[in-house]
Amino acid sequence: QVQLVESGGGLVQAGDSLRLSCLASGRTFSAYAMGWFRQAPGKEREFVAAITREYNRYYADSVVGRFTISRDNAANTVYLQMNSLKPEDTAVYCCAAGLIYGYYSDSTKYDYWGLGTQVTVSS
Repeated sequence: QVQLVESGGGLVQAGDSLRLSCLASGRTFSAYAMGWFRQAPGKEREFVAAITREYNRYYADSVVGRFTISRDNAANTVYLQMNSLKPEDTAVYCCAAGLIYGYYSDSTKYDYWGLGTQVTVSS
């Protein structure tokens, strides 16, 4: 069982930066691929970024060059550094953990989810 708790969301202006954190419980954090997904009001959940146990990184096209995912296995934490934020980045951001190989952008492959943190970007 893995519990995930996100933090770091908030209200910012376009062009600002935020760093989201996701703290995981349990002693096997390093075994999991970790993903960030987001859901805006009235829209479906969408993939943002993922990092594998081997530290390979994957990004949605919409965030390439602006967002960076990283992990600290000693701290059981995955991060999402978000720069040059845009109003269309406004959403609830959730982290997810999965013992998966491939299909990192597929939310159905992940086993555990946090409740999310709200990010609001004003224009």
